[in-house]
Amino acid sequence: MQDTGPVPQSDPADTAEGPEDGSKHARRFGLGIATTLVMGNIIGGGIFLLPASVAPFGTISLVAFGVLTLGAICLALVFGKLANQLPQTGGPYVYARAAFGDFAGFLAAWSYWITAWVSNAALAVAAVGYLDVLIPLGDSKFAMMLAALVIQWLPAAANLAGTRYVGVVQVVATVLKFAPLLLVAIGGLFTFSADNLGPFQASGSGPVGAVSASAAILLFSYLGVESAAVSAGEVRNPRRNVGRATILGTLAAAFVYLLGTLSVFGNVPHDKLVDSGAPFSDAVNHMFGGTWGGTVVACAALISILGALNGWTLLSAQTPYAAAKDGLFPAVFATKRRGVPTVGVIVTVVLASLLTVYNYTAGSDGVFEILVLVTTFTATVPYLLATAAQLYFLLSGQSERVNRGRLVRDGVLAALAAGFSMWLVAGSGYAAVYQGVLFLFAGVIVYACMSAHKKRVAAVR
Repeated sequence: MQDTGPVPQSDPADTAEGPEDGSKHARRFGLGIATTLVMGNIIGGGIFLLPASVAPFGTISLVAFGVLTLGAICLALVFGKLANQLPQTGGPYVYARAAFGDFAGFLAAWSYWITAWVSNAALAVAAVGYLDVLIPLGDSKFAMMLAALVIQWLPAAANLAGTRYVGVVQVVATVLKFAPLLLVAIGGLFTFSADNLGPFQASGSGPVGAVSASAAILLFSYLGVESAAVSAGEVRNPRRNVGRATILGTLAAAFVYLLGTLSVFGNVPHDKLVDSGAPFSDAVNHMFGGTWGGTVVACAALISILGALNGWTLLSAQTPYAAAKDGLFPAVFATKRRGVPTVGVIVTVVLASLLTVYNYTAGSDGVFEILVLVTTFTATVPYLLATAAQLYFLLSGQSERVNRGRLVRDGVLAALAAGFSMWLVAGSGYAAVYQGVLFLFAGVIVYACMSAHKKRVAAVR
């Protein structure tokens, strides 16, 4: 029988009612804040720029959005089931390690960590497009790069202040951004014009290829369904609240996404939407005339992105924190102050900043799309490992991990989520898979070094 390694041990914070370090700046999340964490991380910068990113494929991308929504809901349900059985900080890392051992757990943690800091860089790039509406940056690459760096470091500062402030920022950002998003999503239907939609299929690929390619880009808009599961150790009563927060947050985000994207497509002419750097601002300007509406939406977009970066910065530190406690990441990543893994936060924001500088100075066109496709592949690795873990628990007859009365339903959900993850890998394109595999291979080398160190320490003891 395969040795799957030790089951991850529960973090003291997972069972205690108070924060692990006892700091007044640390605070456990309830259902409301956990739900806003999911919503805030899903509805970040992606929705504000993605309508323009998928416009070149035509309105067939709306079909991709529908399919992606169903897949995201399947993933949310699977994460809810897994979190009920393994309510520790780390999410996919915890599930993969419990099912398949240290190496699978490390790959999940490594890939998720890459996804988090590359996503932060992409979110900052998306924010610059809306900042340009408020403060014209012209075509200065240096000004845009500097703005993107500032946008990344502000949420990092909030995280370093403690989880108490992370929760406050997340609630405020979620509330402030929902009003204008709903304005476009619902109000835009009254000024909707079918003439603006453009061709159903604008790309040269077939329908299946167009749906897969646009879904690979749109996946970025649904990154975050696992947010509550990854931060389960900071959630009160995680067995009950993580699953509920995951499902509620995903459904709310899906509603806003689908209506919002449809409204943008129907309010901004297709030829203009393809080249738009702030599609929601353009949609509101069309709805009300003038530019004041677009300015309001640009403010909302910046608030939304800062809120998403606030949550993603926390998530990017939580997974290596969990892995470090098990000896699979450098021990320094297990350092916590004020309820936050501070080293993880700092390393993540530094890496995202370096990637931002590289992409701006390299002179690449479509910086946002390049970063998004990289995260598409790296995100599907922990998603696939997590759903495979659920299938493993169901098929191996582990009574403590499954609900026998719902075995068939849970098995179908896990199979759908796994198939969905595989489809996203196929749709992300050769370039994204190539770069993603290089990231994974780099992780294999890191794992070899960490495993050797762990064995030497164990031998000394």
